[in-house]
Amino acid sequence: MPQIAPLFAPLAAWRRRATSRLVHRAWGWLRQAGAVSADRPGPFRFGALGAGTRLAFPLGTIFGEHAIHIGPFCVIGEQVTLSAGMLPGQDLGPGSEPVLRLGGGVVLGRGSHVVAHQSISIGDDVFCGPYVYITDANHSYDDPDQPIGKQWPRCAPVEIGSGGWIGAGAVILPGARLGRNVVVAAGAVVRGEVPDHAVVAGAPARVVRRWDPEAGWVPPMRTPPPRSLPEGATWAELAALAEQERRGEAATWQEAAREAAGDALPPEARAHVARAREALAREPFAREPSGHEPQTQEPQTHELLAHEPLAHGAAAGAAALPGEARSERAQS
Repeated sequence: MPQIAPLFAPLAAWRRRATSRLVHRAWGWLRQAGAVSADRPGPFRFGALGAGTRLAFPLGTIFGEHAIHIGPFCVIGEQVTLSAGMLPGQDLGPGSEPVLRLGGGVVLGRGSHVVAHQSISIGDDVFCGPYVYITDANHSYDDPDQPIGKQWPRCAPVEIGSGGWIGAGAVILPGARLGRNVVVAAGAVVRGEVPDHAVVAGAPARVVRRWDPEAGWVPPMRTPPPRSLPEGATWAELAALAEQERRGEAATWQEAAREAAGDALPPEARAHVARAREALAREPFAREPSGHEPQTQEPQTHELLAHEPLAHGAAAGAAALPGEARSERAQS
């Protein structure tokens, strides 16, 4: 007599697959519905929330939002904490200056914390990896007889210049002042002033590379800079250039253009471009990095590379940070 359990095994497997699909679809719907934006602020009343900005769901701790100003086209990842003031419900005064200010195009990676008691200002287009911690307050331990958590904290304003890149797990301490286009290595602990166009690493962080107007980067970069793509590059030209690099040829843009014009692109490369274009059609939005204005035009070449790199050299520079920002925003 056949056993009953094997007969129902296909049905049990189907139920598990269906349940899994249902859970993921429901979670995807919740993430879309729970995301915070200027059009759908939810229960939060930010002092300013720019157009195109999105706070991914689930959110981290948020309080004192009336003293938080967020610029346009920011990407705030999941479980990011944004706080102004020492405690939820603290009276910061009506119409007061913002305690926490994020410029336009700021990216905060998943699990990051920006804790502002006095003043934190982050400039435009600052990219932060996951689990970055930025604070303008620190515990004090002056009185050896009192628990440290009960002693009044020390506060000092924090300012981060535009165009910086802060690596995963970095900590920005009270009083830090970072210049423009500063790179903070992953896990670094930063305090004090950092000049423009500098790279800092370590705990405590120190300058390990700087920009000299005459000598360039000191010490020099270990790898050559990525090749930039000319304005107006077409899909076929980009794919032809990638195909030349895969064949190990010394490709130039002029050669790629001639190859594309001659319709010499191999079928594999043409299919590669078609897949990328199909993926991009589902997300036609592109952010102009300087003006922070939405566009509905055909995606640019660096967006193609961000979805599926076509070549080692061309993809490396064009798909670096913009691709990460778009990927995180698509997931949120």
